[in-house]
Amino acid sequence: MVKVHYFFDPMCGWCYGATALLDAIAANSDLKLELHPGGMIANQSIEKVFRNHILTSDARIASVTGAQFGKGYIQRVKSNDPMILDSYITARAIITAEQLDITPLNMLKTIQHAHYIEGKQVNRAEVIEGLAVELGLDKNHWQRAMLANQGTEQTKIAQSRLLMQKLQVTGFPTLILEKHEKQIKLPHTAYYGKPDAWRQLIDDYIQ
Repeated sequence: MVKVHYFFDPMCGWCYGATALLDAIAANSDLKLELHPGGMIANQSIEKVFRNHILTSDARIASVTGAQFGKGYIQRVKSNDPMILDSYITARAIITAEQLDITPLNMLKTIQHAHYIEGKQVNRAEVIEGLAVELGLDKNHWQRAMLANQGTEQTKIAQSRLLMQKLQVTGFPTLILEKHEKQIKLPHTAYYGKPDAWRQLIDDYIQ
């Protein structure tokens, strides 16, 4: 089985923009997708100056990748209300979801949609819980699993960073294909908006 290592952050706009590329990988039965969260933002309040940077960056992401940013999200970024982003609780949610038989990519996409489309506060445990319930998970089971997993996200992120150093990965998103113990960095940025060419590229690497 050929692996694709995905180095990402739930709060990374470019990772959100790469969703279609990840969907193509996940749909390929010859590939095993492994997610490695990077821990970009630790429960941090986003100030006005950086919010303006986010909006400029998001406009470019939308132009290059075709990703849509919802009114709820844009209004939240533009508002004077507190805006806290947290890569850690979202990483723990992805870890927990996998334990409860929800694919990590599905949980990631659900978090991204809630954040980038609806403008929900995905740094809040109760918001994450609501997303898990939407995916069909039992509320009480979710609460117990998230509590039991407290701190696992830190371990997972530390492991991701070590692997990033080993593979010389410096940013998000990065996709590394592993075949016969060889690693190949996939040139994903050249394939935004080109799903057929992207799928062909992946097939060529698998053969």
